[in-house]
Amino acid sequence: MALKRRHKIDAAFSMASMTDVIFLLLIFFMITSTIVFPNSIKVNLPQSNQQTAAKPLTRVTIDEHINYYIAYGNEAAQLVTYDQLVQRLSETPADGTDRFVALYADESVPYREIVKILNIANDNQLKMVLATKPVRNP
Repeated sequence: MALKRRHKIDAAFSMASMTDVIFLLLIFFMITSTIVFPNSIKVNLPQSNQQTAAKPLTRVTIDEHINYYIAYGNEAAQLVTYDQLVQRLSETPADGTDRFVALYADESVPYREIVKILNIANDNQLKMVLATKPVRNP
């Protein structure tokens, strides 16, 4: 009679090596994230093929000559100065609890002009909706 021996192997898992790997990955990502300069990244802005669910009551338009226009509801847009725009946006009527403002800016408008409008909205607790042109399907 042959006796069959079964060898039992104890598989012990050491967390020390996994901790070392995680620690090294953490250091790697911390170092590489400080090397990336946000100003050097070229970004292609996306086109939108969906509409927003929010229906803003207030519309702000900036044309290619940096003229500001504002309109409430269905009324026609009125030409205003920057200071008048600041005052009019602070008086934006509320639709329920949230106050939405749509921003229509010509694609040639400098980015700083759009940021100025976003800052006004932020100061007045307004939610901005940036209007984009739809994607054209060939």
